[in-house]
Amino acid sequence: MTAVVEAPVDTVTLTIQNHVATVVIDRQHVLNAVDATTHARLNEIWAQLENDPSVRAVVVTGAGSRAFCVGADMSTSAVDKTGLEYWAGLDPNGFGGLSLRTTLDIPVIARVNGYALGGGMEIVLGADIVVAADTAKFGLTEPRVGRLALDGGIHQLVRRIPYTQAMGMLLTGRKADAAEMQSMGLVNEVVPAEELDAAVQRWVDQILACAPTSVRAVKQMVTQTSHLTAKEARGLRLPALMAALDSEDSAEGVRAFQEKRAPVWPGR
Repeated sequence: MTAVVEAPVDTVTLTIQNHVATVVIDRQHVLNAVDATTHARLNEIWAQLENDPSVRAVVVTGAGSRAFCVGADMSTSAVDKTGLEYWAGLDPNGFGGLSLRTTLDIPVIARVNGYALGGGMEIVLGADIVVAADTAKFGLTEPRVGRLALDGGIHQLVRRIPYTQAMGMLLTGRKADAAEMQSMGLVNEVVPAEELDAAVQRWVDQILACAPTSVRAVKQMVTQTSHLTAKEARGLRLPALMAALDSEDSAEGVRAFQEKRAPVWPGR
């Protein structure tokens, strides 16, 4: 199955092919910074993917080779808002509609091809798997322009990597390269830039090798139970969990194992 969906504006493109959605922020003239139109389009895309059961993995990236995303477009009227005005108007789904989103039950891979700064770093923090080029740079640089990483950056980073490492970045606004971020545990794999697509594809292939219902259940169980103890979370009867336990996928997985063949997932 192959389908291509073009965004109605030239800031974001969505391609869906062979159960994989690829979301590309394409504003290379501002290093893929996000303005209000781009943010709205990204929210539309995530909502569309949430309602498309055929999509089994998402790759999010930036166009070109220089930047993944450098956050909010500082050249737009948004910077005319005071800090309090910006804070009051925050999207509950976070930066780019992704950094704090808890309703997307599809694994998201961040393909970090260059600078991931400010809100761009927050998008990375909203992903499940991070694959980066060795030339990529990461940072929550907002304090250097008198702002704050309010879309989850501050709270997410200190939960995702060791405290002193997170605070070392948050309190200085410094940038870190991909190898350093991998050593902190935020990046899964670092490869030369020319090998980035192949590395992302390896991760995609491993996701597609798993039962779609199981993958959705795992994602939902993680995103919906972070406030609970492990024992409490285990007993929560989430929709994706119940669907996976009573799915055709679960029966096919057992049959394939017994018959010593690769499973053919019904996806339901």
